[in-house]
Amino acid sequence: MNIKQISFSDINQVLAHQLGSVFQPTYSMEGSYHYRRNPLGELMENLVPHPEFKMLGIRNIPQMSENSLAYSTFTWAGLLKHLRQMLISNSKMEEGIDWQVRPPLSRLPTLGKVSLNRELHFNTSIANLVILRGKDVHSADLGGFKDPALYTSWLAPVNAFNVWKTQRAFSKYEKSAALVSNSQFLLKPLDTIVGKAWNMFASKAYIHQYTKFGIEEEDFLDSFTLLEQVVASYCNL
Repeated sequence: MNIKQISFSDINQVLAHQLGSVFQPTYSMEGSYHYRRNPLGELMENLVPHPEFKMLGIRNIPQMSENSLAYSTFTWAGLLKHLRQMLISNSKMEEGIDWQVRPPLSRLPTLGKVSLNRELHFNTSIANLVILRGKDVHSADLGGFKDPALYTSWLAPVNAFNVWKTQRAFSKYEKSAALVSNSQFLLKPLDTIVGKAWNMFASKAYIHQYTKFGIEEEDFLDSFTLLEQVVASYCNL
């Protein structure tokens, strides 16, 4: 976005943009003129098929400065190609997408698939939701997101992928797409956070400030156990 000095206001603006791209109204179904009345509930219904997997990540495109937008044009084919690659390569933004990452071959044995995923840094999904907003939205081809190779073997792609649409543009973009994904998006950051927290706990850093208010060391250990189970579950997708 060509921001020279990033402020908290800039960060909040990006966060608001991402949340708005998901929770602004969309139609309840193909051809309907009624908006969804419970988007958060439908989001959970579409993306959280198992209580052990509840981490959702958001990606959206395009997101650029006003100056760049004036010289840019967008097609659904181009936007969705980039968004899909952001998904499978776990890229945070359009810039710097790793185009070398490819989905593993469909229906590989589980152990082989896990090994190949690690080698290629492929991001395995449980479920994905794509939200399209703007002109000619019904002409967008979403076949690339229905590929069984993108998903874990225990959920059929027909149940793992959903799309919401509206022809009303979002913000200043003629066409825009958002992706909400229950996948390994947040696995590495969470694993890093747990590791740092373990080190601080082992060195007794700040523990006295918690115990003073009734939080015991066993409470920390229970929390670590819970988070490590989440990390292990997503690692084994």
